[in-house]
This record gives sequence, C-alpha cells and structure tokens, in this order.
Amino acid sequence: MPVRESDLPNVGRKYELDLAAGGRLSVVIGHDGTRTLYRQRDAGEDAERVAELTGEEARQFGAVLGGAYFQPAESETADVPVGDARIEWYDVTADSPLAGNSVGHSAIRAETGATLLAIQRGSDTIANPGAGEVIEAGDVLVTLGTRDEQRELQQRVNKDSDA
Repeated sequence: MPVRESDLPNVGRKYELDLAAGGRLSVVIGHDGTRTLYRQRDAGEDAERVAELTGEEARQFGAVLGGAYFQPAESETADVPVGDARIEWYDVTADSPLAGNSVGHSAIRAETGATLLAIQRGSDTIANPGAGEVIEAGDVLVTLGTRDEQRELQQRVNKDSDA
C-alpha cells in the first residue's frame, strides 16, 4: 500500500495511507514539528482529528508501530494450520452492539461464520465461552474465521449502535 504525500503550503506536508480494513489514515507534519493524525472512515466523509503528537511522541510511537518494542506474528505471513482461516482480536467498545449481550444472543457464528474462541477480560481469559456468557465493554474477542467471515464480524463489532 503506497503512502501518498503532498505539500500543504504554509502548513507542512501531508501523508496518507489507505487502510486494508477500509478508510484512510493521514498525518500532517507541520512546520512547527507537530504531527496531527486524522482518520477518514469512508470515502466522501470528513476526516476526524485523532491526535496531535510532538516530534518526540511521534518518534516513540513510530518505534512501537515499527515493531521495536514488540514484534507480532503478522497474520499476512503467519502460517495458520486450519486452511484459509485466521485468528483475529476485536476490542468491544461501550457503543458496540455486542456489548451487554450474551454470546448466544449475539449469534456470532450463525451470522458471520466466525468462531468465538475466547474472551479476554482484563487479565482473565474465558476460553470457549458458553452461550450465556455476557460480552462486556472492554472485552477482547478472540475469533477464528476466513477473511470474509472476519470482515463480517468486524462490521458487527464496530457497527454504530444507532445504525
């Protein structure tokens, strides 16, 4: 995925990256050294300001993003011994439609095809959660499914509860 860059006269430079999951991430590096991050969820929508970082903060966070502190097994290159399935982790926010619902009521498998392997809740892991287990805001769902199933699940987890 190429990074596009452009000059912003009297401001600095802008760098944009189209995200694999959809949307666009942009950073504007100002002549004063600040870095302002923006996220555009869909084409045609206004970009929302996410954060403003000093030069030092940007360098520290850039090292984290680059893997200097932790090197994950990249899902694009990791071998998954279950065909074309992959494991994904989803943060459940307070406004997620899954928050406050039981696993059974959420019908994750039936509606997306993905399998809920575990729920990480703080320092606890609930392996193979039963249908009565309630999904809480702050939980991390550990799931197994194909790319298409994971995309469907991601849309369900992140779907605006007003939609």
